[in-house]
Amino acid sequence: MADRVCPFWIGYFLLSPLRKIFNNPKRILSPYIKPGMTVLDIGSAMGYFSLPLAKIVGESGKIICVDMQERMLSVLLKRAKKKGVKNTIEIHHCEQNSLNLEQYRQSIDFVLAFYVVHEVPDQMVFFKEIYQTLKPGGKILVAEPAGHVTKARFNETLLVAKTSQFAIEKYLSIYRSRSAVLIKT
Repeated sequence: MADRVCPFWIGYFLLSPLRKIFNNPKRILSPYIKPGMTVLDIGSAMGYFSLPLAKIVGESGKIICVDMQERMLSVLLKRAKKKGVKNTIEIHHCEQNSLNLEQYRQSIDFVLAFYVVHEVPDQMVFFKEIYQTLKPGGKILVAEPAGHVTKARFNETLLVAKTSQFAIEKYLSIYRSRSAVLIKT
């Protein structure tokens, strides 16, 4: 697993302002996120998506940032404080083989899994854990890097999600990504 996880130092490259040209968080997520929602950001790293999400959900919402790397979460908290959204951000350290999200059962409105599912050792466990956190009708946006994940492999991931009782709501067009929004059935 360790060779599949993005190294800590890559987190700084992921924060590049140039990335917003291709992967603008507000443009990608605004159709799905509303004020007051509770959102899980799986593999949040240093908060590229988390901080804009916090602005969208506002003070009445919550962003739960999940990562297995403590250093990523530490930098994320510092950035959240600087941006004035620390009270909307909750960090959650997960393990290599489990997200450990039992306390969030049926309390999540939306899950973001951006460029992370290909790093997961057991996708069936991953999707089952996500399913348990979502409220009825909750959604997950799954995006995988087209450079790492073939179309066939992405379709296998979606098949695993379907086995875990998700339905494909729609496919998305995100730059250099294979992406879909799934809904809890």
